[in-house]
Amino acid sequence: MALRKGLSLWFGFFSFALILFWGTSVQGQGSPNYREALAKSILFFQGQRSGRLPRGQEITWRSNSGISDGFLAHVDLSGGYYDAGDNVKFNFPMAFTTTMLSWGTLEYGKKMGSELGNARAAIRWATDYLLKCATATPGKLYVGVGDPNVDHKCWERPEDMDTVRSVYSVSPSNPGSDVAGETAAALAAASMVFRKVDPKYSRLLLRTAQNVMEFAMQYRGAYSDSLGSAVCPFYCSYSGYKDELLWGATWLLRATNDISYLNFINSLGANDATDTFSWDNKYAGARVLLSRKTLVDNDKAFEPFRQQAEDFICRILPNSPSTSTQYTQGGLMYKLSESNLQYVTSISFLLTTYGKYMAASRHTFNCGNLFVDYILGVNPLKMSYMVGFGANYPKRIHHRGSSVPSLAAHPQSFGCDGGFQPFFYTANPNPNLLTGAIVGGPNQNDGYSDDRTDYSHSEPATYINAAIVGPLASLAGSNTI
Repeated sequence: MALRKGLSLWFGFFSFALILFWGTSVQGQGSPNYREALAKSILFFQGQRSGRLPRGQEITWRSNSGISDGFLAHVDLSGGYYDAGDNVKFNFPMAFTTTMLSWGTLEYGKKMGSELGNARAAIRWATDYLLKCATATPGKLYVGVGDPNVDHKCWERPEDMDTVRSVYSVSPSNPGSDVAGETAAALAAASMVFRKVDPKYSRLLLRTAQNVMEFAMQYRGAYSDSLGSAVCPFYCSYSGYKDELLWGATWLLRATNDISYLNFINSLGANDATDTFSWDNKYAGARVLLSRKTLVDNDKAFEPFRQQAEDFICRILPNSPSTSTQYTQGGLMYKLSESNLQYVTSISFLLTTYGKYMAASRHTFNCGNLFVDYILGVNPLKMSYMVGFGANYPKRIHHRGSSVPSLAAHPQSFGCDGGFQPFFYTANPNPNLLTGAIVGGPNQNDGYSDDRTDYSHSEPATYINAAIVGPLASLAGSNTI
């Protein structure tokens, strides 16, 4: 079914007919177990934990690590998550991960069933750390621990880290509106997750979010400019910081209904068109969230944001007159060659959630489940890109803790470079299963080599998983008997 030129997509009935678009490549492969995938996508975060692990830790090959983080700055910055396969804590993607986990829980928590408690635990592991970062020293926001340039020269499990745990922060004289805006968004979104189950903690999160957002608005500047090689080229703020100001203010508007945040949003003049959504570029996410006010609450003051959200979606849809998105022969959205699945999961979240808002406003927008199914094995290779899901999944992921034997198996330290020759370069599968991890994904030809040295395709990341939790919960809930 092709989309007609000039079609007005959003008035009256419209069905997101992607499954028909991809033809026979996905026929006859069955439907994945979304509830199992949901559970594993959340379990993955336990494998990324930094700090002192709790008694209930289910990924048992992990142990305590980074418990002295913050020592060099005379503060406690233990906890939080390692962002991907390395041992660095980058707060910019970590805060985005937290925001997306929180958004997914807010939208789809009722469909998570027994996984709702695990989702809250995954969020709280991050917010406990982010609270420390925001409150440890007046006038400072800590934004990372660990020198990435040193850490990336090592291949050692996090429990063995012997590199200097450098501490990085932004301040009025060295601003970081982007990382501060994202941190405010994460704390504000999480405050709503805990509003009923832990009101005191919720109020602390919201109060801190407001303070951090004030800092972001008052002291303008990109954290990349302030911190340089400590964050670039790893997590530079490539899109600038205006999108994070928009994103942070949008979440605080939802959390507080304070009209001053809407006034600030309107003052930004953030009209940049986009066809992506990621840890770096938040424009589309903010517009979809703001569209909720029109579609769900029938507030016409937010109509321009609905139009911007639909412009974004028209740039995603295949065969749309304004599409700017490529797809592989197997049906996968293809944005960039490195870690493409991060864009697939994040954009899938927006499509799923916008479809939910459309349904609430008596329009029909069925986002379907094709992108999720592709990740879970409905693809030309019949390979699941979630570790531990299905019979065929990546065995050699680019992840230090997964590829190096655990402390239980090998109590002696391997040292900084001790893990390269026996574990990084070997063709053997990783000894430790990082259950639920979603890797960077296949190339533009739907190919995947399962090679841990190819980090752009084989490395998992928290922000890939965080974005898929919501769509999986939606699908799992809709298939509950």
